Amino acid sequence: MLLFIKLGFFDIIDILLVAFIFYQVYKLVKGTVAINIFAGIFTFYVAWLLVRAFNMELISSILGQFIGMGVIALLIVFQQEVRRFLLLIGSKYNLQNIFNLERLFSKPSMKDEVIDAIVRACDYFSKTKTGALIVLSQNSELFNYAQTGVLLRSNVSEELLENIFYKNTPLHDGAVIITDNKILAARCILPVSDNNNIPGSLGLRHRAAIGMSTATDAHIVVVSEETGNISFVKDGHFKVRITPQELSKFLHNDFAGFVVNK
Repeated sequence: MLLFIKLGFFDIIDILLVAFIFYQVYKLVKGTVAINIFAGIFTFYVAWLLVRAFNMELISSILGQFIGMGVIALLIVFQQEVRRFLLLIGSKYNLQNIFNLERLFSKPSMKDEVIDAIVRACDYFSKTKTGALIVLSQNSELFNYAQTGVLLRSNVSEELLENIFYKNTPLHDGAVIITDNKILAARCILPVSDNNNIPGSLGLRHRAAIGMSTATDAHIVVVSEETGNISFVKDGHFKVRITPQELSKFLHNDFAGFVVNK
């Protein structure tokens, strides 16, 4: 007799949700040391299934004790990844603004004069090989990250950005966070990505930009101090060696049409 699996509407939703969660978890651990730890845990689990199949009761009971503590062990081992996953759900999908109707239904925007000031400053940084790291918030205000630096709440201008990132100023080391067309803070500390697939030619600023873009919904502009190259980072992906004109296009189009390098 043939048996057929009956799938209802909610069964399909259930499968899609599980697939989505596993995909997001895979994106978080891909290229990091966590993927090796996950492989080790999977091997341990397969070994436990084998010893149970062969009725090896002593070692099976020992391994079973570890399996029974699996959830707690996973939370301890993958605490950073779990934190990043919760941040992704909370910030990138705009859940923190669910009761803020103004932010929930309004698309993040940036004034033309603010965009032009950022582009001109980055052009200057590129020509003078001045390192810069500029974070552009989307739905999240990034206030927690702003608190790691110096709060400014200043208007955005080319001159102010150039002064902040000038090598001999106290604020040049770190990131500038721009929120609601204002420089919220400078000298901010960003989470550094531990992704092993990032090219070695990209320095700490790029790693911080990639780490910030995977932990939040922010978009980041980086100018290399070594090469003067301008880079644009979004959702953990990056495009390097872009021109000021390309940067202006990305920003004026509200980051539409962005082509990523995977």
